[in-house]
Amino acid sequence: MTRLLSTGLLIAFLAAPAASAQIHSTLVASGFSTPIAMVKVPGMANTFLVAEQGGRIRVLQNGAILATDFLNLIGQIVSGGEQGLLGLALAPDYVTSGRFWVNFTNPAGHTVIARFTRSAANPLVANVASRFDLVWPNGQPFITQPFANHNGGNIMFGPDGFLYIGMGDGGSGDDPNNNAQNPASLLGKMLRIDVMVPNSDPQGYDVPPTNPFVGVAGYLPEIWDVGMRNPWRWSFDDPAHGGTGALVIGDVGQNRFEEIDYEPAGHGGRNYGWSLREGAHDEVTSILPAFLPLIDPMFEYGRTEGVTVTGGYVYRGAALGADYQGRYFFADFVRGRLWSIALVVDPATGDARATGLLEHTSELGGTTQLGNISSFGADADAELFVVSYSRGIVFKLAGPLTPPPTPVNPHIVR
Repeated sequence: MTRLLSTGLLIAFLAAPAASAQIHSTLVASGFSTPIAMVKVPGMANTFLVAEQGGRIRVLQNGAILATDFLNLIGQIVSGGEQGLLGLALAPDYVTSGRFWVNFTNPAGHTVIARFTRSAANPLVANVASRFDLVWPNGQPFITQPFANHNGGNIMFGPDGFLYIGMGDGGSGDDPNNNAQNPASLLGKMLRIDVMVPNSDPQGYDVPPTNPFVGVAGYLPEIWDVGMRNPWRWSFDDPAHGGTGALVIGDVGQNRFEEIDYEPAGHGGRNYGWSLREGAHDEVTSILPAFLPLIDPMFEYGRTEGVTVTGGYVYRGAALGADYQGRYFFADFVRGRLWSIALVVDPATGDARATGLLEHTSELGGTTQLGNISSFGADADAELFVVSYSRGIVFKLAGPLTPPPTPVNPHIVR
């Protein structure tokens, strides 16, 4: 596969020697083809949906891949490179409504967010006839993509019950159409919409009145944040398991730096800087920002460390031990590396800084074993799963672990 994303700025940490105990992994299932997302099915024990880039959503139940697909969109999408079936989200009331949304690239190369419902006859099969493509402000049932890369793709419901959609800048290099800083474009943004509307709604969503740009001249009200290049994978620090509700975003850089952005719960309306900056570094200096200030990433790394960040999850489970509570796990798609960092949250602002970087690649079997990590997932107990795109496997992180090392003299390398 071509690069699913791109790169970010370097933050290094001088740490005490690594803990002697090894982080473990348990193989959950193999036999997937280019898996890119994993979602827990609420109300069904040990049941997950795994989306494959080629267009299939498979059912993983009790460690086995069921023979019948939950949904098959092959023939209705274009797949390859950074296009394809890219995201899946189940409604907060999925147990009763059976509604879910998928993000995919249509045959013309544009982004579609489509709503479906599960079949009434079989809860592990979707009703293909229920498809409805959300209609955007220009009246089209898709978001136009000028190039074939930087589609973003992740969709997820926030703790507030709204659907968040991560949109890349539209592709090419250095955002030639200046989409990410253009408030009249949905590209290069984090969007937030209310999809909990009746099936008869002609648009398929409402704009939450609390969105930061509602009523602001020149801004599309669906926009939550601006200044993103290609937010490949991101998640919320789950309040149901003691998390802060923060949005933590892995945004792929271009040629120098990969970045991870931390946004306190409810603090939309931020500008993360692309393409004026790649991470915290100047990039295209000839354009004006949509607005200031530009928000620095919480964490960055350079090309000696990796090439394409895969955003992960703040750990809120129990299996790894209490000392790993609140650490953020993430990976690099191209290099096949996996790390965790501690988050130090400022109680006054809610913002976080990163410290205590740990690499877990070797103890999980090395880059060959991990392959290209495309996504993470979590179960009902907030335990973490890792999705390997190239190996077609899902594995679970296990413990318990000894405490992580205490950072010594953390510093930033510019």
